[in-house]
Amino acid sequence: MENKIRIGTRDSQLAVWQATLVMEQLEASGHPAELVYLKSEGDIDLVTPLYAIGVQGVFTRTLDAALLSGRIDLAVHSMKDVPVQLAQGITAAAVLERASSKDLMVLKGNDASFMDDPSGIATIATSSLRRKAQWLHKYPAHRIENLRGNVNTRLRKVSESHWQGAIFAAAGLERIGERPASAIELDWMLPAPAQGAILIVCREKDIYLQDICAFLNHPDTATCVTVERAFLSALMGGCSTPVGALTSCEGGLLHFKGNVCSLDGATCLYEERTFPPDQAAHAVLEAAKALLKQGAANLIQKTQAPI
Repeated sequence: MENKIRIGTRDSQLAVWQATLVMEQLEASGHPAELVYLKSEGDIDLVTPLYAIGVQGVFTRTLDAALLSGRIDLAVHSMKDVPVQLAQGITAAAVLERASSKDLMVLKGNDASFMDDPSGIATIATSSLRRKAQWLHKYPAHRIENLRGNVNTRLRKVSESHWQGAIFAAAGLERIGERPASAIELDWMLPAPAQGAILIVCREKDIYLQDICAFLNHPDTATCVTVERAFLSALMGGCSTPVGALTSCEGGLLHFKGNVCSLDGATCLYEERTFPPDQAAHAVLEAAKALLKQGAANLIQKTQAPI
């Protein structure tokens, strides 16, 4: 009998949902699997803002260590949390089909009138520098407060808070059936690179598991998120920087949008390009270079300063 494939996951409801999806698909293809629950640094410290923790890999390092030590065989991640440079000895095994890439405003009540007046006063919560920067670009008079914890904890904090609302990833809420009916899609906000995609990783030398996971890979999603993460990498950014990116695949062409905003939202640099897939590497590098010439590196560097 084939040994069970040990799938490492964080123990939050969303992470377990994602890992269970992978487990069920593997078992449906005849490969027994089981979940191994681990707690990441980002799950242990629920107070410190992510940018102050040094967020590169804060949700992935524990699983990386378990993978490299042989405690698990696969790890499942929300791809937006994964550093653009994977740990040495670890490789991508598959990228699942992307869910919604959008951000949502989850209201404290049902009053969304504060979103109608860019000069008005309101208090919004998020732990993401990207969301904070883009929100302040549109609503410069608003106050932003830190919001940490897993999805369920953050939803509870919103209901108990004095805030008008908080920003969440649509995919996370939808996957666990917790998207409020009153939530508002922020179509104008560019998501984090690879937001909405799920990444499976394994040991680089484990060709057997790479072959097993190959059928789970969604080529269009993999292409689009590769472009977005290449843009992030070219800007010398990480998953805690105020960089937004989104790529779609239509009519045989890739449509790319990317931005970098200052922490106070006063400056927002933007690039939009359309190109064939075989020119993606060059085109996205040119988009990043265009923003760097406009001062993007300086905006990103300032994310290391106290806020």
